[in-house]
Amino acid sequence: MKKKYGAKKPELEELGRVRDRISFLYLEHAKLNREDSAIKVLDDRGIVLVPVALISVLLLGPGVDITHRAMELIGDSGTAVVWVGENGVRQYAHGRALNHSSRLLEAQAKLVSNKRTRVEVARKMYQMRFPNEDVSKLSMEQLRGKEGARVRKVYRDQSLKTGVAWERREYNPDNFEASTPINKALTEAHQALYGLSYSVIVALGASPGLGFVHTGHDLAFVYDFADLYKAKYSIPVAFETVKKFGKVDISDNTRLAMRDAFSSGKLLLQMVADLKYLLNIKDDADENFAVMHLWDDKQGLQNFGVQYHEMDED
Repeated sequence: MKKKYGAKKPELEELGRVRDRISFLYLEHAKLNREDSAIKVLDDRGIVLVPVALISVLLLGPGVDITHRAMELIGDSGTAVVWVGENGVRQYAHGRALNHSSRLLEAQAKLVSNKRTRVEVARKMYQMRFPNEDVSKLSMEQLRGKEGARVRKVYRDQSLKTGVAWERREYNPDNFEASTPINKALTEAHQALYGLSYSVIVALGASPGLGFVHTGHDLAFVYDFADLYKAKYSIPVAFETVKKFGKVDISDNTRLAMRDAFSSGKLLLQMVADLKYLLNIKDDADENFAVMHLWDDKQGLQNFGVQYHEMDED
């Protein structure tokens, strides 16, 4: 008989609640294995045992080697896994969502499928950019124009603040090196922000493709979400990086600066709260505990795991 290692698979009710877990744990240049109900993390400083059931999202950075048994435990514990660049500034792939339920995904799909609620969510996104103004009566066209003016002002203000010359935003995806230093820095900074936004969205079980402002792309919601933070993070970081380093190692220096900004600004925690706010999800909801139902168009949700009998026709 094959020997079984480690503790038995936990029941859903035994897992830590979302609100009681550590939000995110980032690891890099380490070997991960399983020891009983913990992940054994080995790096050049020694060994640490991590109780993975208390982690919401595990971010695996460069240089991580992880065993099949470690992934088995992570999956059983309801912990989301996202493979990222250094300190989360790139998103390469993800495993499962944190949630065992589809609550966020269903809420997002419902909101985006109705014209009225879709506009409401879009307005909430714009309202977050204009906290001191009422945008509830503005059309989408008016909101786009208002946002465009705001972003142009942010560019001008950062140019004046840092002394970095600014003309206009230019980005050629096929020829990165042809851009000016500030446009290179902006591209790198925005990409880092997209990566972190993607990580949060998929880790919490929402869809990166169901956008409210952007549409028709598998990352539409990522662009929606990241736009909330460009004026505070990626744009200032890009200008400060060019001011400090000029043309030297623009890509690396910008990524490192974004990494530090994410950490000092506690952006991950803010993103989690903002995503739930946009999708009308209560902070105290236990999304990791799924309750399976059968859908009925007339009687509403019905019990799952019950043997039903054929109904007599009238």
